[in-house]
Amino acid sequence: MPGFARLVRGQVLSIRARDYVLAAAAIGSPPSRIMFRTVSPNILTPIIVLGTVLFPEAILAGAGLSFIGLGAQPPSPDWGVLLVEGRGYLSEAPWLVNFPGLAILLVVLGSNLFGSALRQVLTQR
Repeated sequence: MPGFARLVRGQVLSIRARDYVLAAAAIGSPPSRIMFRTVSPNILTPIIVLGTVLFPEAILAGAGLSFIGLGAQPPSPDWGVLLVEGRGYLSEAPWLVNFPGLAILLVVLGSNLFGSALRQVLTQR
């Protein structure tokens, strides 16, 4: 959350000093209208991009905590729990570890690629 708050604050301070915001204030628009109609749409792009970039970090943190026993506990279906439970059967059934690991890899890689593409698309406007 501190990263999001810092990003929002920086964006609001930057946009608040732009000419179109000053013009809206000069014609007498109420501050709530300026905030919701002028400032908010312009800060949504960086927030969305940051969310898509931090999503894989959250997945890896959850799986890592579950793997070391600090996250979800064994009856719950979590990728870290699946890796821990399959680790004992690695020589007999390697797919018990390979498939959850591959799922983590694909979701994190896909989310990173999606976030990168989204950043390129949204910053070109």
